Amino acid sequence: MTGLGASYFPGTTGVDGDVKAHTERRKAMAENDPRAQLAELVEGKSDDEINEVGKAQGYKTILTPIFEGMVARFQPDKAAGQSAVIQYDITTPDETISYSMNVADGKCELKEGPGENPRVTLQLSFPNWLRMVAGKADGMQLFMSGQLTISGDMMFAQVIQSWFGA
Repeated sequence: MTGLGASYFPGTTGVDGDVKAHTERRKAMAENDPRAQLAELVEGKSDDEINEVGKAQGYKTILTPIFEGMVARFQPDKAAGQSAVIQYDITTPDETISYSMNVADGKCELKEGPGENPRVTLQLSFPNWLRMVAGKADGMQLFMSGQLTISGDMMFAQVIQSWFGA
């Protein structure tokens, strides 16, 4: 996820306008901390601004590394004895982009596109997905406000949160 951040928002220097402080924050992010890069991308940005970045860079160019990171952080011991297809439908102004994860036998496999018979499907906008992954939005609050839709096994949706380490 290198390259994400304020460079996609010309003229922005950070909340306080201090160019030096902003540059130091950007240097710290460049230390291969994708979540920090993602947080910088969404911090204080409107949905329209975040969607502009997605469109310019390519939504999948941003989304795919996030899902690959989730697979890399999959904790099989937390999912012991479980098997399920988890589907994520991420909406953009132009389309819905689906990813699915098949969890079985202690493994998690990523597939671009809808899954076969998902046990749970989470649907939310591209900006809200990025905010949630970056820790800038709470999934429960998004759900309660109708910005995150869960279909299928809702109780299972709560369980899977622990399967992917922070």
